[in-house]
Amino acid sequence: MQAIIDDRGRQYIVHDGDKLLVDFMDGAEPGSEVVFDRVLSVGDAFGKPTVDGAAVKATVVDHVRAKKIYVEKFKRRKDYRRRNGHRQTYTQVQITGITT
Repeated sequence: MQAIIDDRGRQYIVHDGDKLLVDFMDGAEPGSEVVFDRVLSVGDAFGKPTVDGAAVKATVVDHVRAKKIYVEKFKRRKDYRRRNGHRQTYTQVQITGITT
């Protein structure tokens, strides 16, 4: 079964058993269960805006960090150069069940 969920402004297409990266969940420990209750679509049923009573259950697998990206600022002929690094933190979850 396929579902489309909305998690804090981002939409994901999920199936049973999928692993996906979502934005970092602060209180979720690895091994704990998370429920996504903003389900926009389940199978052929579409909600207005969400499907009533539908939920997607997932288990937190791990917290991971993405590859480092560098942000550089530069102004020519002014001796101005700045370089900052950033690594985004994600939570990896595995979908365990889709209920309608």
